[in-house]
Amino acid sequence: MTSAIRHVTIDCADAYRLGSFWAEVLGQPLHEDDRPGDPEALIESAGLLFVAVAEPKTVKNRVHLDLRPQDRTRDEEVERLLTVGATLVDDRRNPDGTGWVVLADPEGNEFCVERSTTERAG
Repeated sequence: MTSAIRHVTIDCADAYRLGSFWAEVLGQPLHEDDRPGDPEALIESAGLLFVAVAEPKTVKNRVHLDLRPQDRTRDEEVERLLTVGATLVDDRRNPDGTGWVVLADPEGNEFCVERSTTERAG
């Protein structure tokens, strides 16, 4: 038999706050039982579990998420994410339209925004 990934768990200082950020990014709700101050927050549909830990983030992520916009361009999605609390880490966009953008969530976890499927097909 094989195993299936149940969740990708992200350690953080404030599970509800970080979970809420990612819920906004993904357009998916937090679990109905999650409340501010809870030690865990879950975006069940995305398989993301946020767990509060005492240790701060100190180095670059060993695992990160790559996002592909579904209903807008990469550049439009980057602008949207910056307005909901992401910060720009590195801009890897190329003059020919290829490339990606590295952002960080409110706790400094890096993630990338790639081109949309439509942009890749064009």
